Amino acid sequence: MLTAAASAVAALTSSIAGAEPDEGTSSHGSAGARVDRLYAQAERATEKYNGAAERVASLRERVEHIQDASARGQAKVNRLRNALGALAGAQYRSGAIDPSVALLLSEDPDGYLDKAATLDRIGDRQRNRLREFRGAQRVLEQRRAEASRTLERLAKQRAELNRHKKSVQAKLGSARRLLEQLSPEERSDRKRAARGVPRQGGGAEASSARAAAALAAARSAVGSPYGWGQAGPNAFDCSGLTQWAYGQAGTAIPRTSQAQRSAGRQVPLSQARPGDLVIYRADASHVAMYAGNGQVVHAPHPGAQVRYDPVGMMPVSAVTRP
Repeated sequence: MLTAAASAVAALTSSIAGAEPDEGTSSHGSAGARVDRLYAQAERATEKYNGAAERVASLRERVEHIQDASARGQAKVNRLRNALGALAGAQYRSGAIDPSVALLLSEDPDGYLDKAATLDRIGDRQRNRLREFRGAQRVLEQRRAEASRTLERLAKQRAELNRHKKSVQAKLGSARRLLEQLSPEERSDRKRAARGVPRQGGGAEASSARAAAALAAARSAVGSPYGWGQAGPNAFDCSGLTQWAYGQAGTAIPRTSQAQRSAGRQVPLSQARPGDLVIYRADASHVAMYAGNGQVVHAPHPGAQVRYDPVGMMPVSAVTRP
C-alpha cells in the first residue's frame, strides 16, 4: 500500500510524464467538461486581473506620493519667491536698484547669470537664494513631469484591468449557462466532488513556524466561498487564499500565482511539507497550499468553497517554500 509520500511522488510523475491534459476532462459529459475548461480559463484571466490590480494600486500610491511631494515643492518655491521679492522691495525702497536686483526679477535668470561681470556684483546671500530658487523650480518641474507620465501609465493599467475583468465575467457567464444545462444528477455529482475533506493520518511537519501558521490560517478558511479577485477574509480566489494565509502568519508574499511561484525556494514535490505552495499548470495559473498526507487546501473555482483536494488533482509545475 502506497504511503502518502509515495502517492505524492506518483502524482507528480503522472502529471509531468507527458503533455498537460485538458482541464476540461470530466466524467460528467461534454457540458461538464466545458464548464471545467471555462473555469480554468477564467482562473487564468483572474490571475491577470490580480496582477493588473496590483500594478494599479502601486501606481496609484506612486501618484499620491508624487503629488504630495509636488505640493511641498510648490510651497518651497512660493516661500523662496516671496523672500526674493522682499529683498527686491527693500532695495527698491532704498533707491538702490542694481544689476543684482534686476537679475532676481529677470524672466531669464539663466541668461543673466551667464554674464560673469554681473555675477561679480551679486552678493553671496543673494546668489545663493537665487540658485536655491532655481533648483526648487527644476525639482518641481521634474516632479510634475513624472506625475504626468505615471498618470498615463495608471490610465493604461486601469484599461487593462477592465479588459481582464470583462474576460473573467464572460467566462463565468458562459460557465453558469452551461451549468444550467446539466441534469440534476450531474449537478449533484459536481457538488459531491466539491466537498473535499482532510485525509486523516500522520504526515510531515511544516518547514517553519510561519509555514505552520499559514497552513492553520488556510485551514480556517475551509468552507469560505470562492470569490475572484478577492483575498479574504470572507472570500478568496486561489492566490488570494495563499497570500492571505501567509499574511496571517506575518509573511508577505506576492498577489498572483505566477509571482508566488518565485516567492521562495523551490523543492521537489516528493519533499513537499505542510505550508509549501503548490503551483499548477505550465502557466502557473493556479496555486494551492500543501496540507500534508498528499493533499492541498485551495480555493478551486467559482461556485466552490475553499476545500481539500489531492495534490495531483492537475499538473504540478512547481512547489515553492516561502
